[in-house]
Amino acid sequence: MPAIEATKLEREFKGGLRAVDGIDLAVAPGEVYAFLGPNGAGKTTTVRMLVTLLRPTGGEARVAGFDVARQPAEVRRRIGVALQEAALDLLMTGRELIELQATLHGIDPRSVRSRGDELLERVGLTEARDRRVGTYSGGMRRRLDLAMALIHEPQVLFLDEPTTGLDPVSRLTLWDEVRRLKGEGTTVFLTTQYLEEADQLADRLSIISAGKLVAEGTPGELKAQVGRPHLDITLSDGADPGDANRVLERFGELQPPGPDCHFSLRVGHGAADIAPVVRALDEAGLRVASLQVIEPSLDDVFVAKTGRHLEGASEQREAAADAAGSDGDR
Repeated sequence: MPAIEATKLEREFKGGLRAVDGIDLAVAPGEVYAFLGPNGAGKTTTVRMLVTLLRPTGGEARVAGFDVARQPAEVRRRIGVALQEAALDLLMTGRELIELQATLHGIDPRSVRSRGDELLERVGLTEARDRRVGTYSGGMRRRLDLAMALIHEPQVLFLDEPTTGLDPVSRLTLWDEVRRLKGEGTTVFLTTQYLEEADQLADRLSIISAGKLVAEGTPGELKAQVGRPHLDITLSDGADPGDANRVLERFGELQPPGPDCHFSLRVGHGAADIAPVVRALDEAGLRVASLQVIEPSLDDVFVAKTGRHLEGASEQREAAADAAGSDGDR
């Protein structure tokens, strides 16, 4: 049985605006499933229906085996939700908030303190647990919200753009936590504006545009739909282009050579093709000056399916470039 299942799910607002227009999806237990789309595409509306905050106007959805419209209380008992804007009382301490959350979920009073401390340690907030949340950084608040969503050990966790606005180190910390949750068997439904995040974490992903799903599959499957990897090869000065052509065309689809002994070779397996190509060139007396594997990206997929770049794509590239030099959010 899928952990999350939607069939012809719709949500229409007053004035005839159909924000979600008949989507079908199924998420397996223990899967990390990423949900991508431009702003206004219907991502948030879909999530709000799945977590019972918004009632569908058509179709149906089941989470953890229960209907979101007819059995919302059963769904809520089995899910954790960390929305993009965490609703935290800034005057309470981290410990007070997480213990309150435990009490609201009916956890045995004798276990509340230990469960809260365990999760605060897990998200790296032990030293800050007795500080008011108003003194926390954005990354710390996001981690506290995640801990609160996990207090009752949910079967399904919904993360709505959990790393938006975080520094690179805090982002990587949350990625590690998502991987750990997957290892524990938790199903994670992740909306994100960062393509690298989806590529790194998701078993499968889907893209929604104008209320409709326009793509679904593993990151590898979707990238393969828009093109195969290619090797970007530059040979040393003096190499004979004709000899190079005769060698390289044996390995794949060779593009017309560029200036300065530059070649682009479309191959079937990406990095696995490097060794035989370099060996063949070497045997022909052609020395490689540089070689790079160019893989199709999820940004290529997104543009092909929606006609536009995802809003967070450029920010993600800049953040990744800065990651090595960042001190992080403490």
